[in-house]
Amino acid sequence: MQDVKTEYRDRDFWIKENLNYAKVHFRLEKLARMINTLAGDKEQDLLDIGCGPASLRQVLQANIHYHGIDIAIHDPAPDLVQADFVESPIAFGNKRFDIIVAQGVFEYVGSVQAQKFSEIQGILKDEGTFIASYVNFNHRDVRIFPAYNNIQSVDEFQRALASWFDIIRCFPTSHHWHHHEPTRRYMKRLQMNMTAMIPVVSRTLAVEYCFVCSLPGSKRAARRQERLPG
Repeated sequence: MQDVKTEYRDRDFWIKENLNYAKVHFRLEKLARMINTLAGDKEQDLLDIGCGPASLRQVLQANIHYHGIDIAIHDPAPDLVQADFVESPIAFGNKRFDIIVAQGVFEYVGSVQAQKFSEIQGILKDEGTFIASYVNFNHRDVRIFPAYNNIQSVDEFQRALASWFDIIRCFPTSHHWHHHEPTRRYMKRLQMNMTAMIPVVSRTLAVEYCFVCSLPGSKRAARRQERLPG
């Protein structure tokens, strides 16, 4: 399954759409917990690609130095760069990062997916961690957002990602009968620390997948990621 188009939404679209993610949602909170565990008490520089309203910053430890890049920045700040990273290289000056996050990004990069992987690889520190999310388009009740322009199966996305990074962990962000994050309190609590595939079930009920990656051959980075639960 693959449907790659070259139509991209502009800043006028995203300046409104990003407001839907101003509050910390389930996937973001789960990701933040992972990042905080991964960083421990070490000083870490983090880049949030497609940061939107920079909500991730709200739930990170103080020792994690946040930087964000997005096509539509609502509140300008020194640690935020407004740039169309589809049309321009992903970069934050000449800085390299311990942790790079791209959640809800690759569904929108059209035909430049490989180029973006290459750019991220170039700014990730040798022992750094790259964390990406990708929608499960094999879901039984799949919902296709009109702005998506890079639709493929999770298997296809994983193979493409593995051409640039070593994938240390892959697991669903959550499971749901319908294609959205859990909303009930007990389901959130149950799935917040779940970082395992469920045979058969995950294939059709995983909402999205999370990929925890390192640069090829980085054994030390892989050992760092063993701290993560699951």
